[in-house]
Amino acid sequence: MHPAPNPVHSALLGLAVADALGVPVEFRSRAELKNDPVTGMRAYGTYNQPAGTWSDDSSMAFCMAESIAKGYDIEDVAQNFVSWKFESYWTPHGELFDIGNQTSSAINKLRNMIAEGRGSEFTSLYSDDPMDNGNGSLMRCIPLLFLITGKPIEEQYRLIKEASALTHGHIRSAIACLFYLLIAEHIVNGQEKKAAYLSACEQVKAWMKDRNVAEEEKATFAKVLSGEIHLEQEENIESGGYVMHSLEASLWCFLRYGDYASAVLAAVNLGIDTDTTAAITGGLAGLYYGLDLIPEDWINTIARLEDIYELADRLEKAYAKRLAS
Repeated sequence: MHPAPNPVHSALLGLAVADALGVPVEFRSRAELKNDPVTGMRAYGTYNQPAGTWSDDSSMAFCMAESIAKGYDIEDVAQNFVSWKFESYWTPHGELFDIGNQTSSAINKLRNMIAEGRGSEFTSLYSDDPMDNGNGSLMRCIPLLFLITGKPIEEQYRLIKEASALTHGHIRSAIACLFYLLIAEHIVNGQEKKAAYLSACEQVKAWMKDRNVAEEEKATFAKVLSGEIHLEQEENIESGGYVMHSLEASLWCFLRYGDYASAVLAAVNLGIDTDTTAAITGGLAGLYYGLDLIPEDWINTIARLEDIYELADRLEKAYAKRLAS
């Protein structure tokens, strides 16, 4: 497998299409979806939205992509998130209909910090509460790939950590994003998906050792860093809103299934946090299989498709310019 062309377009559409597949059935149980599995785009459902509607996962990823496309700045990312929550920026139909509790309260804090002129503090946000590990930073992190590719791992981690910490400041969320993006980087560099996964496992284990990461965190990541997450039985894969469950479930789907559609539908049909598990899976699967192998009828259903292509064009140019410099 060679790297798919147009990695930016493949990643952003891979995420948004999968997200939209999951939106109508969010919070439905795995048992319910076994009886009525999602096989394509649906309308209405949980949020009463038309088919092709993506959620906060894609909105926040697009907010991140906007900043990277014009020259990355953490204060700009924070402002984009505030604009999304309070002014419906990068929403599919001009209104916000889905936001996680942790993300919502964090964005309220960001708005106050901006109003008080405390933007310089965005680089030092941190949380030592292990309960602050919803999947809200992992779900939106794929655009960071186009900022960090080729950089030393410590610099990659610094950028990932500060972006994650705008809403999810615990080290666990940052490491989850780092691991996910290292897999994505290996895919862009042409590795097969299982090789990319194994390479990232070795990198993160070595990095954790060098950095003296707490044993509690090493233990938390042991299952996903075993190199064998795809061999787990489905009943051992959880698909709620906890970052580790989302990371494990998305990699399980990505590694077990042989094409984009099968991987993201498997993610949706795991149930509960259907849009986010699918979006995280879809970012990698889109990147790996390429835009041409995402079902065309699914892409054509997506809300604001022309806007997404235009954003991807701008991010692709910024990415190419960075690689050439």
